[in-house]
Amino acid sequence: MESKKKLSVPNEAITRSTAQMAEKTGNLYETVMVIAKRANQIAHDQQEELKSKLEEFNKGTDTLEEVYENAEQIEVSRCYERLPKPTLIATVEYDNDELYFRLASEKGKEE
Repeated sequence: MESKKKLSVPNEAITRSTAQMAEKTGNLYETVMVIAKRANQIAHDQQEELKSKLEEFNKGTDTLEEVYENAEQIEVSRCYERLPKPTLIATVEYDNDELYFRLASEKGKEE
């Protein structure tokens, strides 16, 4: 969960200017790659956090007869379902200049 950082991230997509998005990198496709890589990191972090929280409910029984619904487990799952999508979070971070990135083309120029 991104509760560590209080971002005001909308739950729906917003139309954005492609020219404005490409200003920081100089190329829209590089901007999309930066946002996509950050979104993958966020998604991975959310998955790991959800797995760790759901493991608390795992009693270690693997028999099919003992499957039942746990209200707390369902609530934890619903909480994660209500979170904004990782791509939206990454886009807001990009817009707010909260992402650090280096482009491969800049690395070659430095040498």
